[in-house]
Parts: sequence; C-alpha cells; structure tokens
Amino acid sequence: MAQKWSMELGGSNLTIETGELAQQANGSVLVRYGDTVVLVTATMSDPRPGINYFPLMVNYEERLYAVGKIPGGFIKREGRPSDAATLTARLIDRPLRPLFPEGFRHDVQVVATVLSVDSDNAPDIAAMIGASAALAISDIPFEAPIGGVRVGLVDGEYMINPTIAQMKETKIDLTVAGTEEAVMMVEAGANEATEEEVIEAIEFGHQTIKEIVKLEKEMVAEIGKEKADVELEIIDRPEIEEEVKDYVGDDLKEALQTKVKAKRSKQISAVKEDTKKYFADKYDDAEDLDEIKEVVSNTLDKIIKNVIRSLVIEEGTRIDGRDLDEVRPIWSKVDLLPRAHGSGVFTRGQTQAMTVATLGAVGDEQVLDGLEEKESKRYMHHYNFPPYSVGETNPLRSPGRREIGHGTLGERALRPMIPNSDEFPYTLRLVSEVLSSNGSTSQASICGSTLALMDAGVPIKAPVSGIAMGLIKADDEVAILTDIQGIEDHNGDMDFKVAGTKDGITALQLDIKIKGISKEILARGLEQARKGRLHILDKMLETIDQPRTEKSEYAPAIMTLKIDEDKIKDVIGKGGKTIKGIIDETGVKIDIEDDGTIYIAAEDQASGKEARKIIENLTKEIEVGQYHMGTVKRTTDFGAFVEIVPGKEGLLHISELADRHVKKVENIVKKDDELLVKVIDIDDRGRISLSRKQALEEQEERENN
Repeated sequence: MAQKWSMELGGSNLTIETGELAQQANGSVLVRYGDTVVLVTATMSDPRPGINYFPLMVNYEERLYAVGKIPGGFIKREGRPSDAATLTARLIDRPLRPLFPEGFRHDVQVVATVLSVDSDNAPDIAAMIGASAALAISDIPFEAPIGGVRVGLVDGEYMINPTIAQMKETKIDLTVAGTEEAVMMVEAGANEATEEEVIEAIEFGHQTIKEIVKLEKEMVAEIGKEKADVELEIIDRPEIEEEVKDYVGDDLKEALQTKVKAKRSKQISAVKEDTKKYFADKYDDAEDLDEIKEVVSNTLDKIIKNVIRSLVIEEGTRIDGRDLDEVRPIWSKVDLLPRAHGSGVFTRGQTQAMTVATLGAVGDEQVLDGLEEKESKRYMHHYNFPPYSVGETNPLRSPGRREIGHGTLGERALRPMIPNSDEFPYTLRLVSEVLSSNGSTSQASICGSTLALMDAGVPIKAPVSGIAMGLIKADDEVAILTDIQGIEDHNGDMDFKVAGTKDGITALQLDIKIKGISKEILARGLEQARKGRLHILDKMLETIDQPRTEKSEYAPAIMTLKIDEDKIKDVIGKGGKTIKGIIDETGVKIDIEDDGTIYIAAEDQASGKEARKIIENLTKEIEVGQYHMGTVKRTTDFGAFVEIVPGKEGLLHISELADRHVKKVENIVKKDDELLVKVIDIDDRGRISLSRKQALEEQEERENN
C-alpha cells in the first residue's frame, strides 16, 4: 500500500510516495512534483573481490514518452544518455558520495527514471530529492538525507525552482544541494552576478533544503529500514603506521616540495616504491602480508596529505613555494592556426589549454533530442582531455562524464557574453584541447576560449576568465588557496571554480568535502577568487584586448534578410525546387526561420550577394507599372509566358508584343529570349499581364527626352 509525504516547494506540490513500485530494490520512491514524475531506486549488492574504493553508480534515465515524443532515428528508442542526462547524474552523485561511511565497498546503484515532465517543475531536482529519499529509507548505509533546489534571482528577488518564463529573466541560475547542517554542492551560471548575490542565493536555497530534509527524516522515522550491518574495509594497524612514518622521515616532504610536476611525481613514486619494497621484504613471512602492504600504502597517502596541509596551515606556504593567494606564471597567444577561424592558447603554470573557434551557418546548430523545451542551440563548447596531457598512455575513448561536465562549465561561463543571432548570425563551436594538466584545466579552457572568440572576431560583450580555488581547514584554522594544483585539490577540504568578467560572476562550481563552512569563509574565498580572476584577465588582455574587427578569410560570409512569412513558399518552391536551384547556382547555404528571417552562408561575398538578389527578386511584390527584364519560358498561339522574377510568370499577349499587328508570336519572340516588359495588370487571382509594346514605347520616349 502506497504511503505519501508532501510539502510545498517553489510554488508547486512535492509528494514522495513509496510502497507500490519497484519493491525488489533496497529502497524506491516515486516523486511527484507538479506533473513531473520520477521513479528513483537504490540497490546494493555484495562487494566485488579486490575492490579498494566505493563503487557508487548514479544513472539518470530520460524517457521521451515523458514529454510525448517518439525518439528520432531508425531504431526509434532511446540511445546513449544525452549530455543533459549525464550532467544530471553527475549533479546527483556529487552531494551523495561523501555521505557513505569510510571503508564501504558494496556496489550501490541509484537509478532515476523520468516518467513524466511538466516543463515548469524540474525533473533533475525531483530526481536528486528522490535519490536521497530512496537511500534514506533503505537498509543501505547512508549517513544523512540531502535536499536540492534551484535558485533564481529575478528583479532583485530570490526564488526557489523558478518557472521557465522566470528563468529567462533570472540573473542567477544556481543549483544547491546539502544536508540539514551544511551545503555540499553548488553549480551555478550567472549574468555577471556579484559575490554577495551568489552567497545570498546559496543561503536562500539552503533554508528550503532544511525543510526537504525534515520531510525525508519523517519518512525514515515512519518506514525506514534498519541499516545493514556491513563490514567496512578499515584496517587499524597503528604500529605499522608508526614504522612507516619513521622509515620515511622527511623524504616525502622533500619530494613534495619539488616545483616541477613531472619531477615531483617521479620523486614521490621513488620514495613510495622504496618504502613498499622495504616493508614487503621485512614482513615477507607474515600471514597478513597483504594487509600490511595496504596499511603501508594508505599511510604513505596520509603522510602526503598531512605534509601538504601542515605546510599551508602552519607555515603559510605551498608545496611549490607559492604564497596562498599567488597565481602561477601565465602566458598566452592567439592566431596560432592559419586555417581555423579563431584560436587561442592559455598557459598557467603547467596547465595549458588550446581552444579553436569555428563559425558556422544557422543550419549548423545542434539539434537536441531530449526532454528540454529548447530543441537546438547555436553555441557549443566541447572539452577534450587526452592522456598525453598528464604524461600517460591510455586508449582514446568518447567523452565521459568529466569531459562533458567541464565542457558544459565552460559553455555556461561564456554563454552570457555571446552576442545574439540578430547581432552575430553565426553558429559557434568552441573546442578546448587540454595539452598539459596540473590543476583546473576547465578554467584554463574558459580563458583559452575567450582568446579564441576574440581572435575569431566574435563581438563578445566582455572577456571572461576563470580560476580554481581550494580550502584547507584544521580545527579553527582556515587557509584559502588561489589557483590550486591537482595534488592540492585531491588533499583539500573544498574546491570551487569561479569564472566571470571584471564586473561579475558568470559560472560557479563548488564541492565541499567536510561537514560545512560558514558564510564568512565562503565570502573570503569568493573575494580571493575575484582578485585572482582579475589578475588572470589582465594577463590575457595583454595578448588581445578586444575582438578583431575582421573575421578570418576562411570564415563563411553570412548575410540576413527578412521576408514576409507568406513569401517563404516562394523561396522554397514546389518540392524545394526553387531553393535547391539557388543553392546549386550560387554554392551558398540557406536557412529559413519560421518568422521569415533568411540566413545566407557563402564562401565569399559575391556568391552571397548573388543569392540574396535572387531571393529579393523572388519575394519582391509585383505591382502594376513595374518594368522587368524577363525570360520567355514558352510560347502559345495567343502569346508568350515570361518569367519576370524567378518562379513568377506573366502572360505577354500577342496584342502586346509590338506596335503593329503580329500574325505569329515566334515572329517576335522565341523560348529563352530575354526582353523588357511592363506589368500592365494583376487580376484578383494574382495573374499577371505584361506588355512589351508599352515598355518599348516608354523606353523610346525617355531616350528621346
């Protein structure tokens, strides 16, 4: 029998049901949010042999029947997850993962299946809440429920889960998730929001999260299963740990303070391998040798973490010798690739990203076959992370969750600065190739993309830069790190990435690994990030400080014109014959919008102008008294049919051929002849009557005068 728990959430009713569906899962809930319905299940299986990590898998499954669509393509069923689905799964995973016990090795899978979508009530938020509720009421060890909401800022007012109409006007689009006590994750896009506005949005969202968590706790109190008694893989061998620390001494600390990443990694590996070999030989005959080896490995990682943290907290310095707020050396360049429409390389320390910008026609927009109301997009940002960027050899595969996530973060950071199609009628694709990685390649790709856009002559509203920040907290001591390296990210307590212009934030991504931070610490971090971001921006602008006024000679020339909507059929022609003829004749690409806007993409100005002239003639209003140079298409006993504009013919009656009696039409004109004619009548059925006689008489009169 179904049981239900409900609350108001952002103007709609949120109901969590359980007890009827998917009862073989460890936990299952049906979340109804308005007319949005998501089924979420949580399942646990026994640990696989040899697993030394927590194998959590979160799947977000979109079903097109949820919005009354049939999938496109030949197969007519859903294929691989869309980028939006992949990002939503990642969004749900991030706040859940830290809330499982340390040493937990059982496979856990959370599956959110979207069954129905009401466009004003987001299925991703419903799925996140459902994932937490399914885990909370199950027997799967899970420390605390979470909640999640979207926050908007419209006309100075913060709102929870804004509608689509409100989102078009919002200054901030922020998703925040957390427990009753602390914020765990933030993902945001903004239109140059201030640091204070972002902090207030996070705080505003967390107040509602507390109410969601309270609802989930009521569920747990009434129907929650007792948590399973599972064996946690925690090995407590303090005597071995002390031996390892004594043997290593300061060797790891010295290796960690090597500035060059490759050299540092090599020295750390040497210390680790030497230590592991020593203890493997020493305890060669021990029955618990495998356990000892694991303790040695774990202790070495703990030493590294403690060294990094103690340097920061106790000495106020970092492993590469930088001050806490110091950005690594920066250099950049543009116009690297002669045939690309725009290119930029951004280098910060040992992190380097190259972005290539391509300008395309309107028809190059990406078509989206998903649950989104929007069906296409004209600005795309893709991110590639090849193995050579970290000095490794690995198979090259299609983009995974990380690549899709970083690409979307870059897209979000730059989107508010992209000119609209009326101002710049191009489709834009940016591809960021990570060439070298040592911390925050996603932010480097944003910087490289800004350079590439300006190099391509895209009139962006303002340049954007990005920076990655870290935090280390020990008791009451807090240190905020500017421009973190990978090793600092891995061993810190929080990482947050901030991108924006000189006037405000355009994107934010924040993950917290500890139980919580205060509003004051977050404010400090964002202010330090602002200073670092502006420093990076100044360095970028030394390379190129504004978009080029001329586009690459290899970029397509795009022209636009507007025609009446009822003239669209004249341009397309029967079966597309007319538009195909224009394309074949001029070599251009033509895209026609429903409102009558026509985009012409050509390799050169001449062919574009030719196509434009043909279309203008096709759609020109024919009026009595106009003169046209027409072409005879066919003759009859009573006259000739003359094409005066492409696709439009008029009758030149035999009596209007000349100023004398004409016995036979072919005596005056033949098929394919070109001649000047005058429009002398258009009847109520749109039929056009022409006169060569009057055209010639009036032409002669003008010449005589």
